[in-house]
Amino acid sequence: MRDTPLSNCERDFILKAIEEKKRLDGRQTYDYRNIKISFGTDFGCCFVDMGKTRVMAQVSCELITPKENRPNDGIMFFNIELSPMASPAFESGRQSELMVKLNRQLERCLRNSKCIDTESLCVVSGEKVWQIRVDVHLLNHDGNLMDAVSIAAITALSHFRRPDVGIQGEDVTVYSTEERDPIPLSIYHMPISVSFAFFQQGTYLLVDPCDREERVMDGLLMIAMNKHREICSIQSSGGIMLLKDQVLRCSKIASVKVSEITELISKALENDKKIRKAGGRCGFAESMPQDRITALKTHESPVEMTDVEEKAKEIVLRAELPHPTVPSPVLPGPGTGLVGEGLHSSWGLEEEEEDEGEGEEEEQHRAEKTSRVDVVLISDSDSEEEEVVILNQKAETKKAAISNQQMAADSKSKRQKKKL
Repeated sequence: MRDTPLSNCERDFILKAIEEKKRLDGRQTYDYRNIKISFGTDFGCCFVDMGKTRVMAQVSCELITPKENRPNDGIMFFNIELSPMASPAFESGRQSELMVKLNRQLERCLRNSKCIDTESLCVVSGEKVWQIRVDVHLLNHDGNLMDAVSIAAITALSHFRRPDVGIQGEDVTVYSTEERDPIPLSIYHMPISVSFAFFQQGTYLLVDPCDREERVMDGLLMIAMNKHREICSIQSSGGIMLLKDQVLRCSKIASVKVSEITELISKALENDKKIRKAGGRCGFAESMPQDRITALKTHESPVEMTDVEEKAKEIVLRAELPHPTVPSPVLPGPGTGLVGEGLHSSWGLEEEEEDEGEGEEEEQHRAEKTSRVDVVLISDSDSEEEEVVILNQKAETKKAAISNQQMAADSKSKRQKKKL
């Protein structure tokens, strides 16, 4: 599944903001996003949050046979997993170009820089050495993956403890954490990657680009450096030509950022060590109240509230006064209307009077209809006049009674004549 592309309006808006030295999240040109480092329950488990980008690194070890050309050196293995949970652009079970690129850059940054003493991982020369495996899982993608991956990997390696080993003749015994204290890895320095995004053929420069800025950028420069200002690796992508002054400027900025991130990592390791030594909560239980489990979190942004009252008064003074309302408007004549705020409309006064007169006539007509009831009387005589219909109940009831009496008298007289 491909990721949703940016529209031309979004692209032009981002480029216009970069020209004005503004960014979507309110940062300055050389500012990093907020970096948070937390650790899991076991040694070697590390979570790194860089804005909305979230990465987890897990370090493990096992005893294997060393390589023939290096019988006294341990083995470092790195694996990066890009799951569809982090972004819809990632596919599970397939190696993408981004995954291969991140793996190679991480190997150059950590393995080729010799930041870890691999000879200390040897147990028996030519037979048993430790293989240190670093698995990096991307939990959420919001740009600048390489920086987050390098921070998570070196922090997890510094936090990791391998089990102690005892050798008796040809037997190798691996002691558990209850029997002997685990041993940390010997790390010489901490190489950390810093990414620079270039726009409009190198005219504009940004540090720590987010996902939307990466889609618009023309080129990317990644510099891996330690706090001693030693460049461990450097890589440029995007096909843009960089000048010597631009690379030197980026290296100076990277040295400042690397020293700040290294100090942050060391503080996080010291705090975790103190908590574990004091027997406090760590790992999953410690991350619960601080909401470190979720990948997307809302951060409170500071707002300046110093000149709020003065600005409010200025806005009130600049505002226009409301129009005065007319409590009793004067109508010039029937059939006319006054349109305006606070005035009542008088359209259709004559029509309303005519409608009221017609309504009264309809009510009288309905009352007369309800008072009239159709009544049918069937006489007992054999004459042709068999049915009499009365339309008005009030006026015709008396006439009906008289006619009935006359009809009854006529019928009796006819019967008497027949009998005679």
